[in-house]
Amino acid sequence: MASPRETKENRGGLSGYGSLLTVLMLGLFLAILNQTLLNVALPHLTADFGVSTSTVQWLLTGYMLVNGVLIPLSAYLIERLGVRRLFLIAMFSFTAGALICSLAPSFPVMLTGRLIQAIGGGVLTPLVMSVILFIFPPEMRGKGMGLFGLAMMFAPAVGPTLSGWIVQNYDWHWLFTGMLPFGVLVLVIAFFKLKNIEEPKKIKLDTFGTVTSISGVGLLLYGLSEAGSRGWMDTVVLSCIVAGFVLLIAFVIQQVRSENPMLDMRVFRYGVFSLSTVINVFVTASMFAGMILLPLYLQNLRGFTPLDSGLMMLPGAIVMMIMSPISGTLFDKIGPRPLAVIGMIITTVTTYEFTTLTLDTSYGYIVAIYMARYFGMSLLMMPIMTAGMNQLPRELSKHGTAMSNTLRQISGSIGTSLITTIFTNRSTAHYAAFTDRMDTTDPTFMDSFNALVNRIAAAAHLPLTEAKTQAAAALAGQAKLQSTVMGINDAFFWTTIISVIGLGLSVFLRDVRKDKPKRNLLAPEETSARPTEVILLPSPGQTAQ
Repeated sequence: MASPRETKENRGGLSGYGSLLTVLMLGLFLAILNQTLLNVALPHLTADFGVSTSTVQWLLTGYMLVNGVLIPLSAYLIERLGVRRLFLIAMFSFTAGALICSLAPSFPVMLTGRLIQAIGGGVLTPLVMSVILFIFPPEMRGKGMGLFGLAMMFAPAVGPTLSGWIVQNYDWHWLFTGMLPFGVLVLVIAFFKLKNIEEPKKIKLDTFGTVTSISGVGLLLYGLSEAGSRGWMDTVVLSCIVAGFVLLIAFVIQQVRSENPMLDMRVFRYGVFSLSTVINVFVTASMFAGMILLPLYLQNLRGFTPLDSGLMMLPGAIVMMIMSPISGTLFDKIGPRPLAVIGMIITTVTTYEFTTLTLDTSYGYIVAIYMARYFGMSLLMMPIMTAGMNQLPRELSKHGTAMSNTLRQISGSIGTSLITTIFTNRSTAHYAAFTDRMDTTDPTFMDSFNALVNRIAAAAHLPLTEAKTQAAAALAGQAKLQSTVMGINDAFFWTTIISVIGLGLSVFLRDVRKDKPKRNLLAPEETSARPTEVILLPSPGQTAQ
């Protein structure tokens, strides 16, 4: 157990890590922001490059795949290269990719730049998270993870607003050109200021583990990303998902048997870490559902511009920006369970409120509910993750962050595909039900239809034949709109169920900082440090030995 004197020294020394944290957080913010910037700009890119919608989607799919396959390797890369070198490589890749995209004369060049960007983005999240876990002792880790949450949740929320404003007022190239000076600035500061927190280790690359993890995660993510549009029974989708699962099972078996695993599966021996990871899977799926369905409702059904749609998310992003550090401080004082339960209750209730959308629901009401939803998520996202990480011993923290972020990426893809499938199927079912009611043998329907035909004929001075055609088209259009709204409501209903499951699990979270000392789960025959032990840090600016 660390002495009071050591704890005091650690607390006092945290101020010396301010420059390191600032550089890391700025780089992470740019990388996460970049993931959501292109959503609004895709129609413009389709027109400029003369490619199909399915082709231009590879700018998003390719970025996600490269991100996903690099995350499981992050623990190895951090140990092998060290924080300084890995961060510089990641930021150089990100900035170089942004430069290529800003100058891209054709779609293949654009896609190449986007994939190079993804190389940097893929390792920055677990890298920054590992540094925070190293720097902050368990009793102060909530504050550190609150800072991490600023970039993790504020950046994707503000991305659509920023990109909508740029695309509406300027050229889409500025989405990348505007990032260049910030990327160069972070690179320069990191080159002179950033130090390793631990010395790099010359560890051997696990070839089999690398191949199976990259191919398994890549195939699984691709299959899940295509399931929403192609359908779950599509041959390509099924083949990719099954092959991905088989390769990942092989990877897990090999890692469990390995003496020096690339991704240590022993993190799941820690109950709170396992529980918090499962809860995060449900919370992530719920969060992605809102990010998909609401812009679809506002733009496709209500006719709002992309900028208006992005502005709808902005107040929620501001709430999250304010609350993330506050929730981190509250975590340090009261632990994870109260925050998780209250946050999940708010998230569940506000998600259910979105099951009653109509074509006349006010914009202000949607903004208010969305703000409340993000307030709930700001209370639970980082505290839940921190609760699990606090139980892991120091030597497993990098593996825990890699595992947590890998499952987060996969759960986001699963949630996106499931919600898209539910929305599509339920919309189709509702439309079929509407058309069944338009029965020409039903006297009641025919009376209403003929009255509509007569109104159209009288108002537009049309013959009855043309008026009937317009009336039928108007009814079909109205049925399409209503069925789509009902499909969105149904999708939000299932999202509410996902949130309820997360709420039920969050009740069982506990604060591991209050645990009594016990033997290390990794080596029960030996006396070892407690998972919640405070680590004596190196002095600021000095490399840990």
